[in-house]
Amino acid sequence: MKTKLSIIGILCALFIQVHANNPLRKVPYPQQENSIYLNPAPLLVPLHMKQSDFLQFNLSQDKNFKGDNDILSKPVPWCMFNPHKILDTGVWYWRFRSVSKAGEEMPWSKTYSFTVEDTTPRFVTPPFEVLLNNIPEDNPRIYCFLNEQLADARKNVRSNLEFEVMIDDARSALAMDFSTDTHPYKHVFAMSENFDKLNTAYQMLQYDIYAKKMVANVRCLLKQKPAKDFIDNDFQAGELVYLLAATYENCYDRFTVQEQERIEKIIMSTLDFYYHGRLLGRMENRFFDEHIWQFEIRRFLQASLVMYDKYPVAKEYLEYYYELWNTRGPATGFNRDGAWHNGANYFSANAVSLCYLPTLFGYLTGTDFLQHPWYKNAGIGIAYTWLPGSLSDGFGDGHEKRNGKPLRIRSAFADFLARTTNNPYAAWYSAANNRYDTEFETRLYRLASGKQRPADCELPADAPKAVWFRDCGEMVANSNLKDLTKNVSLSFRSSPFGSGNHTHSNQNAFNLHYGGEAVYHAIGHYMNFSDPHNLLSYRNTRAHNTMLINGIGQPFTPDAYGYIVRMFNGDHISYALGDASTAYCGISDIQLWKNSFEKYRLTQTPGNGFGETPLRKYRRHIFLLHPNTVVIYDELEASEKVRWDWLLHSPVKFDINPVSSILTTVNKKKGFGSVARLFSEQEVSITQTDKYAVPPNYAVAQRGEDFTAPWSLTASFGPSRVNRILAIIQIEADERQAVQIIKEGNTFKCGEWFIKAELDAKRPASLYIRNNQNNATFSYGNKQPEINGKSYSCKEKDASVLFDSVNGNWKMQEMDDQRVQTMGKW
Repeated sequence: MKTKLSIIGILCALFIQVHANNPLRKVPYPQQENSIYLNPAPLLVPLHMKQSDFLQFNLSQDKNFKGDNDILSKPVPWCMFNPHKILDTGVWYWRFRSVSKAGEEMPWSKTYSFTVEDTTPRFVTPPFEVLLNNIPEDNPRIYCFLNEQLADARKNVRSNLEFEVMIDDARSALAMDFSTDTHPYKHVFAMSENFDKLNTAYQMLQYDIYAKKMVANVRCLLKQKPAKDFIDNDFQAGELVYLLAATYENCYDRFTVQEQERIEKIIMSTLDFYYHGRLLGRMENRFFDEHIWQFEIRRFLQASLVMYDKYPVAKEYLEYYYELWNTRGPATGFNRDGAWHNGANYFSANAVSLCYLPTLFGYLTGTDFLQHPWYKNAGIGIAYTWLPGSLSDGFGDGHEKRNGKPLRIRSAFADFLARTTNNPYAAWYSAANNRYDTEFETRLYRLASGKQRPADCELPADAPKAVWFRDCGEMVANSNLKDLTKNVSLSFRSSPFGSGNHTHSNQNAFNLHYGGEAVYHAIGHYMNFSDPHNLLSYRNTRAHNTMLINGIGQPFTPDAYGYIVRMFNGDHISYALGDASTAYCGISDIQLWKNSFEKYRLTQTPGNGFGETPLRKYRRHIFLLHPNTVVIYDELEASEKVRWDWLLHSPVKFDINPVSSILTTVNKKKGFGSVARLFSEQEVSITQTDKYAVPPNYAVAQRGEDFTAPWSLTASFGPSRVNRILAIIQIEADERQAVQIIKEGNTFKCGEWFIKAELDAKRPASLYIRNNQNNATFSYGNKQPEINGKSYSCKEKDASVLFDSVNGNWKMQEMDDQRVQTMGKW
């Protein structure tokens, strides 16, 4: 109990300023330059363009808005509109106008347009009225989707494997006494946790002792009025309204009339404070506000659901949260690929809401919200970005967690997905990472729903070796998913979400693992959201396996984005091409980061890794040549001569051969090593250090951090205006030793692999890789490469071409830069 509560307290302290880190949208979305993510596309209007109490939206396929299928919304107080119907293929025009409470209509805005394509994924949700009409008249409502199954579930609960854990948790909750504490509100998190444990036992056993304890805990709070600074903390406010509303609906008759009114007053005043003061018009237009999506949308919606028929404004709140989810959920509204843009670790904070909200909405509308593309891909997303028994793929806050066990709520989400959708990757993951049985927040669903995980929990036979999470901007490649103890895993990020929130300044960065352990991995410790260590040695570009330009990295802003523009998945060659050419864009103008630097008397200057650079091109081609070789080919250009700093981070010290640029590591403790060799026509100076720019605050360690000093290597090339860098990395493990690389001009023989890389910066970039045993071949920048003994004519001069088998079937693939999905300007 103390451990869980202390972590919640740490989270509150870490995130207290996070709202300031979220820019608001400045221009309407979508417009013609936007490739929409879903059909129907939501319409978003920046808050500053709302001129009165309401907004009204008009949508048509006729630019004069005189079409047969025109849509005219009712005036709404928020800045979003979802048509709740599939839009016909073609160009759509839309506009909006402000409307006052008195009905005064202001002029229509300019007309915007976007295109719906045949290939646009379709996912349509019902209008709010459908949900409203299906809300049960009687309580309880919060878990109404379980009411019909509870009677049968109670008959068999004692034989459930989680029964004893449920009883132990409820017993611990019964033992906690808050009645004598003069400051009961400081225990709201404990009370809320206890409610879930008590309520689960109460619903399954109907023992009066559990209900009495839930009521007693709430009565401790009713003795006082919550302080303004308490309500001002969104985590605390969310837990409070949930605790009160859930106890109120389950134990209504156990409270006096005066207590009922007191509960209602606290709930409604809190909901009103957040709806009008923090959320309305902002959340639909905010880049990504972690708290609202992690907890508050669920908590505030649950309270609104309980109160909607007693207080008309609560119905408005309920509609807002429903429409907010349909517009920006489940994963920012701009993510369909099943991974989490904020990093694998911070997915866990969102997991309960991602289970609960689609379940509730699906039950009340009769529509399967788990058919959203993000959910359909979430099984493989959760599995590949944090493999069982492994470090995570290494992007975002908390990437350094070294317990080798993805969090139990992650396992619980996979179990939920397996039970509800039969997703094979989720079933495999929850079985391989079987920790969910001690997770209490989703336990009631497991006990009462009657849904079971599929009996077959094997990894699908056709599981891809590499997966492109295109919307998030990540690629993960694995050599041996059937034996994770011998698996080589390569992860790569170049993301349109840029840097900020819980993501880092790491476009075109990679991490490399063997058996779940770091070969090369980003460094630093997440102990504070924005302390000096975080600013200069953790989220800073210098902490990641990417590039610095004259010692300068990428600023903390969504504007410092990248893209993965090409990707191939083959049995022998996995490939991605990332473009981070625009990511080195100066300094952050986001107020949170400006305040953080000022607080610690730091500056966003070149010495700290920030500032303008003359970079024009940074394209990184990265390969896993199965089973144990990684190749990286960097195309680099600037408008003037610069120093190119190529970064690599290892948990153990490098043995550096400065003459041949060979970098060797031997991890004796883990039983593997690596040999990396760098090639370029530019002179290189290689250094390493086990010092951080700013060390972590060792005195405040609270999570069992491993403070063993990592080693950071910098290979500095130039100065030059244009450069090419080739890196060939071999992992020594499983009785496999690195082979000598034989170089002849621009050709390199590495065992069974033949590599030809153009390193002359005066010539067009090109790369050719062939496996001499099976003829698997990759080519880039060659109009007519030799493929399998024949000349192949590329459709595009600079195309990437792969000849390889995929699940045993040999085929040719060609790809040029793919059209990038755009979220619009923020």
